[in-house]
Amino acid sequence: MAVTVTQANFGAPYEGKQAILYTLDNGTIKAAFTNWGASIVSIWAPDKNGNPVDVALGFSSGADYANQHSSIGVVPGRCANRIRAGKFTLNGQQYTLYCNNGANHLHGGKNGFGKRFWEAEVVGESIRFTLFSPHMDEGYPGNLTVSVTYSLTEDNGVSMVYDGITDQDTVLNLTNHCYFNLSGHQVPSILDHILTLNASRFTEADEGLITTGVITPTQGTPMDFTTPHVIGERIHDNYTAIRNANGYDQNYVIDRQNGNLCFAAKLVSPATGIVMDTYTTAPGIQLYTSNSLKDELPGKDGVAYGQYHGVCLETQCFPNAIEYPHFPSPVLKAGERYRHETEYRFSVEK
Repeated sequence: MAVTVTQANFGAPYEGKQAILYTLDNGTIKAAFTNWGASIVSIWAPDKNGNPVDVALGFSSGADYANQHSSIGVVPGRCANRIRAGKFTLNGQQYTLYCNNGANHLHGGKNGFGKRFWEAEVVGESIRFTLFSPHMDEGYPGNLTVSVTYSLTEDNGVSMVYDGITDQDTVLNLTNHCYFNLSGHQVPSILDHILTLNASRFTEADEGLITTGVITPTQGTPMDFTTPHVIGERIHDNYTAIRNANGYDQNYVIDRQNGNLCFAAKLVSPATGIVMDTYTTAPGIQLYTSNSLKDELPGKDGVAYGQYHGVCLETQCFPNAIEYPHFPSPVLKAGERYRHETEYRFSVEK
């Protein structure tokens, strides 16, 4: 199925830079992206009646992506998720990062990749965003070039392929921080959504949501989504991981046998019948139920996004992985290629 690619200005210029909205459309799935933060702006998928539904939270201009505080739709980096106390040691040298999440470093720091203008190009039926990050940018070593390429797949998926190369060993963990609501971005809750995770373990975290290095089985706990569960069914249980986050905000260890693209999650909206299956090459997936979402900027169509309005399924390396040798390594060595692929595939519940 042929994909049409269109582009248009995405609001007035901001700080002298013009945000562009790029749209891919295959006649069934339509997805829009912007060069601010290499962000997903919208994804329209057909519901059980064949009507298109925008299932991604987002904003109406590039300036809003630059000014938001909730990482909605962006590609965070260099290191998505948290690093304890904003410090890590690599090759015997300690590096200090900006702490923007209490005492910890989150999503690349004060001026992470999600807050930057990426270079964009249309490559065939895809959109590729590229960013250069200089040595010691936000405290990270190495001159780094990264890219993310968005495409639509034959099975009605949105594909994202992340690439990176550095001239010095560094830490790199890229993902997309899209907030999904399969009932439609304007619907105020995802607590009725049904979730399945191909993950029987999760990485334990402390009160500051920093991983402790302990990997815990989900069996017998409200963290277990190995069989389908309604997200809101146990979200207020008196369980440490849920209580610390005021909902779900946990990295799950994907049950996999190799580094190939594999099934990680299934999300279903009973209201629309829309199904989203997540496939990834990453070792982990962060389940986040927008527990702290309260962005002061209005979203698309003037919608105010609040707590539990969307759910994130962020495919990634484990949080704070640089601290634990038994976690999959987030280190990208000089001259080696970083590559990570994720697909969100859409269908209708039968």
